[in-house]
Amino acid sequence: MKIKYYHFHLYYDPQNINVATKVSEKLSSIFDLEIGRLWNKPVGPHPVGSCQVTVPVELFEKVAAWFLENRNGIDIFIHPITGDNIADHRDYIMWIGKSYKLNTNFFT
Repeated sequence: MKIKYYHFHLYYDPQNINVATKVSEKLSSIFDLEIGRLWNKPVGPHPVGSCQVTVPVELFEKVAAWFLENRNGIDIFIHPITGDNIADHRDYIMWIGKSYKLNTNFFT
């Protein structure tokens, strides 16, 4: 398995999208990362609102540590990008905060 990069997904409810917005803005001010749109509804395999952050392999440890200290109650779903969407979202996953059941059928 070759990890190309990681996706960190901020998970939140519509009631705390403002917290997720502040966390993503703070992250953006510290790291030069690709930060996606904040969705206020489930999208793709994600069961709640989410925002995707693309993290290079070499920044994984720093970004994970940053989220441990600065997530402000937002749950974080982490997975690598290897080219196998199902395994990336089912077998190689990590959580900071609460974990959720993903809809991996989305990929079939």
